[in-house]
This record gives sequence, C-alpha cells and structure tokens, in this order.
Amino acid sequence: MRGSKDTGKGGGKGRPRSLSLGGRDAMVLMLTWAAGSVDAISYLGLGRVFTANMTGNAVLLGLAIGQGQGFAALRSVVALAGFAIGAAIGAVIVERAQKGGEWPPGVSAALAVEGVILGIFALAWHFPWAVRSGGVVYALIALSAVAMGIQSAAIRHLNVPGIATTYITGTLTSFMAGVVGWLGAADLSSAARPPEGAVAAAAQPSRRKHTARLQAAVFIVYILAAVASSIIQARRPALVTLAPLVAVALVVAIGSVRHRRGQLAPQ
Repeated sequence: MRGSKDTGKGGGKGRPRSLSLGGRDAMVLMLTWAAGSVDAISYLGLGRVFTANMTGNAVLLGLAIGQGQGFAALRSVVALAGFAIGAAIGAVIVERAQKGGEWPPGVSAALAVEGVILGIFALAWHFPWAVRSGGVVYALIALSAVAMGIQSAAIRHLNVPGIATTYITGTLTSFMAGVVGWLGAADLSSAARPPEGAVAAAAQPSRRKHTARLQAAVFIVYILAAVASSIIQARRPALVTLAPLVAVALVVAIGSVRHRRGQLAPQ
C-alpha cells in the first residue's frame, strides 16, 4: 500500500514530477512559441534578419558581407550583439538568484525582464514610422535580440536535456540521438537483469522516450509559431507582436503562482 501511494504521489519512479508535461514542459513549449514568433516577425518585418536563431543569422551575415550588402550585414551584427548582451544579462540574473527546484526563481525573474523588453518592442512596433525609419528598425532588432538572449540564458539554466527554445538545430540533433538511444535500450529490455536494478532499468527508457517527445514538440511548436506569425503579419500586422509577449507573460505568471504554492519546489 505504501509503495503504491508513493508511486501515485510522485508520478511513478520512472516518471518524476519534474518531467510532467503539465508543468515545466508546457512552459518550455510556450517559450518556444515566443521564439518562433519573434524569428518570423524579425525576418518578415525587420529586413530579413533573425533575432532568436543566431545560427541562421550568422549565415545571413556572411551572405550579406559576401554580396556587399552593408545594411543587411549591419542588421545581422546588431542582432548578434543584442543577443549576446541579452544572454549576459540573463546569465547574471539566473546565477545571482536562489537556486533549486525544477523552475528556479531566477528563471522567472529573467523571463520577467524579457517580457518587459518584448512589451517595449510591441509598443515601438505600433508606431506608424517604425518600419520606415532605419534607426527604429535597428532598435527593434536590438530589443527583440536582447529578449531572446535573455530567454536562451534562462532555458540553459533549466538544464532540460537537449532542449533550446531559440534554435532547433541542436534540439533536432538531440532528438534523433535520443531516439536511436531509446530504440537501442528497448532492444535490450528483454535481457535478464538483476532484481535490484529492475526499477532503474525500466525508468531509463521511459525517461528517454519522454525527452524525445518534448524535443519533437519543441521542433513542431517552433514551426507552427512561425506559420501563425506569418499569417497574422500578412492579415493583422498590428497584432503580430502580441503572440510572443503573451506567451512569455503566461510563463512568468504560471511560474510565479506555482512558486507561491510550492509546486515548483525542489524535488
């Protein structure tokens, strides 16, 4: 009876609460939506530049330099610099805050700063001269890049295996490596194991499977966010900046509420 009670309370020894899709995972997916939206907004509305995906932005910078497109190169440089500054700010916030738990308070604090910056970005976006003034475009690029840099530092602090919300190359690579590893573990599951190691052995494939599902979800959500933002930008451009802002605001709100209730306390 005690064993079954403990299992129900903790979600199963092979499925700890920290891996609950209704908790941290859902918040990570909301942040992925914000990043995918920002990349679509910046690419379509700020002169073909990425402000979340720095790998793609580095390629755009190289192409602009190679083709002698000075202004395009400058936009990419501003995005890279803004992202680096944001990552440094985020790292300072999360490292100085209280440690512990599946969602440390410092992560929520960093994301709150990101939300403020995205709010300023959304306000600036609505000025009628924003897309026509070169200086304002660079400011918008810098703001969105700083916000995404902060988010990247916050997600890195969570240490979710193989997950990054601002780019999907590493996530996709980790997903495929995880699938291969999980399939290999599944093939060996029929082999005889010592009784004392049976529970731990059963937990590993379950954990790998869960991680692979989250990585696949991140990949899909990133693409869906870009699709949704492109449609909104074409039909209701005034509303397009609300998607990342609302997503980050929801994560901050959920994190704050759960901290108060103790639902994100250390396991």
